Amino acid sequence: MVRTFARGDSIVTANDFRRLALALPETAESTHMDHPDFRVHGKIFATLGHPANGWGMVKLTPEQQHYFSKTDPAVFVPVNGAWGRRGATSVHLRAVGRETLQRAISAAWRNTAPKRLVEQFPEEVQA
Repeated sequence: MVRTFARGDSIVTANDFRRLALALPETAESTHMDHPDFRVHGKIFATLGHPANGWGMVKLTPEQQHYFSKTDPAVFVPVNGAWGRRGATSVHLRAVGRETLQRAISAAWRNTAPKRLVEQFPEEVQA
């Protein structure tokens, strides 16, 4: 299957995922269950390497998850179980474009960051 990206979009790697996440305000990298994770004020909003190498996870709302999954089902897949029903969404890195991933990571950050921090960045945070 040949994947086409929107203008300005390009394939991303795990390191690109990491750079996009860490560019967001007050974000730190840590580890959870032997996988790199990205936290804002100690709360996880994204992870790498789960369920396998070449995948990431973003913590979306169920509505955001529905939108991303419906728009690009080869890229965004709800995580199994209760976490997935609450919006945890796997991202296939070899299939996602940079701009699309940036929107998803930014949404996950805004969903997780403290309200006072989000209010400091009223527009969508761009890494």
